[in-house]
Amino acid sequence: MATGREIPLQPAPVPGSEREALPGPSPPGPRRGRTWVLAGAAVLAVVAAAVIVQRRLARASAVPDGLIQVNGRIEGDPVIISGKLPGRIAVLAAREGDAVRAGQLLVRLEDDTARARLDETRAAEQAAWARVAAATAELEVLRRSAPISTDAAEASLAAARSSLEKARASAEQAARERERARRLREGGAMDPQASERLEVAARVAHREEQRTRAEAARAARQLADARLGPTRVRAQEEQVRVLEAVARQAAAQLAQAQVALDDLAIVSPASGTVTTRYVEAGEVVAAGAPLLEVVDLDRLYLKCFVPEKDIGRVRLGIPARVFTDAFPDAPYPAEVRFIASRAEFTPKEVQTPDERARLVYAVKLYLVRNPRHELTPGLSADALIRWKEGVPWGKPRW
Repeated sequence: MATGREIPLQPAPVPGSEREALPGPSPPGPRRGRTWVLAGAAVLAVVAAAVIVQRRLARASAVPDGLIQVNGRIEGDPVIISGKLPGRIAVLAAREGDAVRAGQLLVRLEDDTARARLDETRAAEQAAWARVAAATAELEVLRRSAPISTDAAEASLAAARSSLEKARASAEQAARERERARRLREGGAMDPQASERLEVAARVAHREEQRTRAEAARAARQLADARLGPTRVRAQEEQVRVLEAVARQAAAQLAQAQVALDDLAIVSPASGTVTTRYVEAGEVVAAGAPLLEVVDLDRLYLKCFVPEKDIGRVRLGIPARVFTDAFPDAPYPAEVRFIASRAEFTPKEVQTPDERARLVYAVKLYLVRNPRHELTPGLSADALIRWKEGVPWGKPRW
């Protein structure tokens, strides 16, 4: 039966090829292309908005003109405590965190040998000064006895010479009488017995003369010896000076032994806080080996690095403020007291990546006060340096 609409003819399906009979994807049309374009534009718009927001936030976070923001670590000037002499630690009187004063005992090494040496040198010094005292007393005796001995010797010599003159006169008189008696006896005018008495008297007078002559010679030698008194005094004075030099040498050895003993008691050269302990009691340490480290917590500073473009604005004495994570709302006043004269590459401690690989200058911001010693070396901190007066302080912004 015929109708008014023509029905299109479809090919009959081929057996075994049902996959080919399924409908395939339709080719992309104009509507799907527009969808991709709109999606790409939306992504670009979001990225652009994010960049704009980031730039606005960066501008908002920048510190005001007149301030320079830096960061670094809080440091101090450490004093390494070490001994001059080797030995075994007998007393360890300080540990980490202890506050110490200048001159306070920190470490004592065993000192038995040093004390024995000190006693020995003290005894030697006492003996040396005793010899000086004896020689000085002898010198005083010589000074007083020299003129007395000279006067006595002169008097003895004068008496001996007088006796010699008398003995000489007596001997001469006896010799003349003996000669006269001899002539008389030869002439038969004198008794031989009387002549013999005169002969004996002459010999006695001669021997007396010889005796007094010997006494006069002995008195002369005594006078010459007495006149050597000033020379003996000078020699004794020289001996006293030699003994005094020996005594001073002994005193120097005593002082050296005392210093060696004192060096075994190691005291703190400055006031501060013990931050590091390197040894324990009972250990044997070498000369110069580090024992303790002391830092004055009232003289801390923040070592930071200022970029090369900003270093020209930093001057010694300008103010700064240091901020720590523990006390973000309580900045610590500081002052620029050191500016390096040479630039260096940014060290690894700088936290912001964009600040690395730049030339920077090391700057030290000394804290004005650290009253409770809550800041210690090694803490990281931020800081603001005010190079333009009148600029209000803020907070660091990264």
